[in-house]
Amino acid sequence: MPPQEGDEPARVTAEAVARRSYGKLISFLAARTRDVAGAEDALSDAFASALAGWPASGIPANPEAWLLTAARRKLIDAVRRRRTAEAGAIELQWLADEIDAASASEAPIPDDRLRLMFVCSHPAIDPGVRAPLMLQTILGFDAATIASAFLVAPATMGQRLVRAKTKIRQAAIPFRVPEREELSARLDAVLEAIYAIFAEGWSDPAGTEARRRNLAEEGIWLGRLVVSLLPDAPEALGLLALMLHADARRNARRDAHGEYVPLADQDSALWDARLIDEAEALLLRASGLNAIGRYQLEAAAQSAHAARRLTGRTDWAAIVEIYEALFALTASPVVAINRAVAWAEVHGPSEGLAALNALSSDSRLADYQPYWAARAGLLARTRDVDAAEQAYERAIGLESDPAVRRFLQRRCSTLRG
Repeated sequence: MPPQEGDEPARVTAEAVARRSYGKLISFLAARTRDVAGAEDALSDAFASALAGWPASGIPANPEAWLLTAARRKLIDAVRRRRTAEAGAIELQWLADEIDAASASEAPIPDDRLRLMFVCSHPAIDPGVRAPLMLQTILGFDAATIASAFLVAPATMGQRLVRAKTKIRQAAIPFRVPEREELSARLDAVLEAIYAIFAEGWSDPAGTEARRRNLAEEGIWLGRLVVSLLPDAPEALGLLALMLHADARRNARRDAHGEYVPLADQDSALWDARLIDEAEALLLRASGLNAIGRYQLEAAAQSAHAARRLTGRTDWAAIVEIYEALFALTASPVVAINRAVAWAEVHGPSEGLAALNALSSDSRLADYQPYWAARAGLLARTRDVDAAEQAYERAIGLESDPAVRRFLQRRCSTLRG
């Protein structure tokens, strides 16, 4: 049956609630049932009921509470099927009463997202699936999108996520923020997930994709939350500094016509000085804790770029040193690409290209757009036009952002000019 004219307000409202509150609703429901997959199924059914019922009955005054009540019904049925009536009666009544109370209250629904993030980073969960699990449960990303971000086949990622959610329920992992003595050991996975959340939003600077809208702000909010919980955790400080440095350049990443502007060409006057100052203060706090880590070094690289607003030049030699230290710590091919680009600024494009060539056997980079874009730029500077064109074509084919595609196409078209 085709959509009716009255369906549009209901759809728009449902999408807005999903963007704003999906993770909060899942976290609230899962924390009370220990069943993440069940909470997702129940909320999915609630959204389907909303799209079917709201056009006729009208959009409720509190859509979140309506969805919570609708999800509760399915959850109660699922719990009842899994347990004997006698053993589950008290818990079922408690569950119904608590969710009903939250639905009926004028107060905001409790935000348990941080609790759920630490559940997903529990030692019982495989380390490789912790961040993807957080992306799905907190933000509602589908397995295919997460698989693309983590360079894994969609079917494989889907299976890993299902197994992880089953593990949470079967192992009865407690929904709580860990005590301080066990908190730091599980912090890395939480920070990785927060950075992945931020990066998803950062890749859509114009806010044109509904699933990614406001995710950068969401990542920063979660980063602030962790820093408030662990004010002396240097890597939490470093991650927040890194995200703020990146977000400070938001208004400079597109020109007045919406076209992509690379970092080297950005007008530093458009950078947000308030966010940069906050990031610098966080990085200074972290450095005083004498425990250097990945996020602090990445933030330091961004800090070196940000210094251009004061000096008028980029200290590429300092950036090379930072990426050397970061590569020694992580051995990441992504870091190696950034190091090669910085190396080219100090020692010339041929030297930078040689550093990139050393990575060519890494199969993970075969479909990694930044590798091909960097390679194309360096080949163009060495005047290897044929190879540069091929690299640009590969980068263009792998790029999902239309503005960046147009930028790469313009660069490619000038090779024979």
